[in-house]
Amino acid sequence: MIGIVGGGLAGLAAAYRLQQSGYEVTVYEAGGPEAVGGLARTYETAGDDIEQFYHHLSKNEQTIVELAEEIGVGDAVEWLVGKNAYYVDGTVYPLDTPWELLAFPYWSLYDTFRLGMLTLDVDVRGGVPSFDTYERLEDFEDQTAVEFAREHTTENVYETFFDPLLEEKFGSRKEDVSAAWLLGRIKFRGERDLLRGEILGYFDGGFRTFLDALIGAVGRENIETHTRVTDLDTEDGAVDSITVERAVEPVAADGGDATERADALEDGDAVAGERSTGGDAGGPPATETETQSVDDVIVATMPNVLEQLTGYPCEIDFQASVCAVVTLSEGLTDTYWLNVADDSPFGALIEHTNFVPPERYGGQHLLYLASYVQDESAWLWQASDEAIRERWLDGVADLFPEFDRSTVEQFRLARAPRAAPIYECGYLDLVVPYDLGDPVADGLYYAGMASEAQYPERSTNGAVIAGYECADRIVERHET
Repeated sequence: MIGIVGGGLAGLAAAYRLQQSGYEVTVYEAGGPEAVGGLARTYETAGDDIEQFYHHLSKNEQTIVELAEEIGVGDAVEWLVGKNAYYVDGTVYPLDTPWELLAFPYWSLYDTFRLGMLTLDVDVRGGVPSFDTYERLEDFEDQTAVEFAREHTTENVYETFFDPLLEEKFGSRKEDVSAAWLLGRIKFRGERDLLRGEILGYFDGGFRTFLDALIGAVGRENIETHTRVTDLDTEDGAVDSITVERAVEPVAADGGDATERADALEDGDAVAGERSTGGDAGGPPATETETQSVDDVIVATMPNVLEQLTGYPCEIDFQASVCAVVTLSEGLTDTYWLNVADDSPFGALIEHTNFVPPERYGGQHLLYLASYVQDESAWLWQASDEAIRERWLDGVADLFPEFDRSTVEQFRLARAPRAAPIYECGYLDLVVPYDLGDPVADGLYYAGMASEAQYPERSTNGAVIAGYECADRIVERHET
């Protein structure tokens, strides 16, 4: 039996791939059933479900599209136009088509030319165009994104465009981020229709369509929720068994939500034992433990869990995310993805129903407000949901004075303590290898967010690739 730690997309993809080769698998998810899928988990609306953290596909994410076809939902993949704009000094400037870029008043013709050449993978430094400078992202691992943007565009483009982008994404750590990440992001989001804008993918019915199909393909009977792997034992240098802790009463005594319980379990807050019983109200739920023999183990979650189980360290720094889905009775903008250059309490404003029609959601208009947090002592991470709601809605009103707060029907907030890596210089030297046979034990594999598949940018496609990479290595190991 193959044990898979973590019920996110990487763990589910690994389970599916192994089952296709005839292997028996069990996926262990610390949170409840609603936590399966990881950051792709959803809220209900008046129509289709909506992801708690914004999701879409780029054109180069083909592995997840192929998986969708295999599990019967390939026809649900839709390629839509995601309109982008830039908010500067009280005005929203569309930045999708060449003429919109040329009309942007903060750039000269030369500024636009230099940025355009970079997005087309053409290096014009020195006056002689080069078409192969940007082929290898690894070549830019040791240069900072700040240096790269200034050198490969113009100082004005950096100050008015790239600096706000880096500030929104990485905050106090922006000076540490590598040029490989920035160049990778340009390539990742570079598929455009010159007449309409950026082409992005989404599932008819939302990512819940894909997630439900993948869970069905793996089999719910092969996914144990409210079950945390607390120990991993080896014998003669190979994986031998795991110890799992199951919640006897899966609902927390204090009524805390499933996301909070999952985060607590992931971070190792629960105490393992033969059997523990929750005491007074507010205490932990009753649990029981069991040791199970395994042939191989895939750790498909954050590297801190890998370190807790095996002692294998990972030096990658992660940042948290706070993301709100705001349900409105009427739309706010005409744009899907709005980058904000002005000071605002959130980093991004993404109006989902300018990408997917509001009719899919019973006529509701859905807006994401989101920020990354580099220091968990920061106000944004420590503040209550209500305090964030008030500050963020005030921020929307500051940007759009015509915004009517009476149109807000619901404000739902989700937090992820390790939502994304900080892609600092030298990041490739810090990734956790898929096969941990040499440093830890034969039969141990890693498919979490610190894997190479999530470089130079994290994605749902990368999660599927990481799961596949580990599954394929297991199959190869047992067949040779």
